[in-house]
Amino acid sequence: MEYRTASESETEALGEKLGRTAAPGTVIAFTGDLGAGKTAFVRGLARGLGFTGRVTSPTFTIVNEYEGGRLPLFHFDMYRLGSSEELFDIGWEDYLRRGGVCAVEWSERVDDALTDPVRVDIRRGDGDHSRIITISGEETI
Repeated sequence: MEYRTASESETEALGEKLGRTAAPGTVIAFTGDLGAGKTAFVRGLARGLGFTGRVTSPTFTIVNEYEGGRLPLFHFDMYRLGSSEELFDIGWEDYLRRGGVCAVEWSERVDDALTDPVRVDIRRGDGDHSRIITISGEETI
């Protein structure tokens, strides 16, 4: 399904809708250019899961954990990883077993380790703040 947003807040709202329907164990694989809005979408996703705190990019920490909502959210940034083997080194299977939602930015770097993820591709549209967001997989909005 393709969606178009015209602002960061609209991108967050779309993420929030997905968060409201996400089931335990859902893996969401994000692709898109640097600065396209992946983290904005995850902020909305967290809000949809019931998390009310601050959500930031895990670029330097690899994973941020957000608890206190309906389900925990594990927000990964794979930009610095060289392969899916490194994903398993940081405890990927443990995160999956915890029954939360795993949001994986730069998922193409570890795609061979992801089983049946919801795929979210975010691209820039015509305007500075417009985005074209394609969502596919088991979950629907």
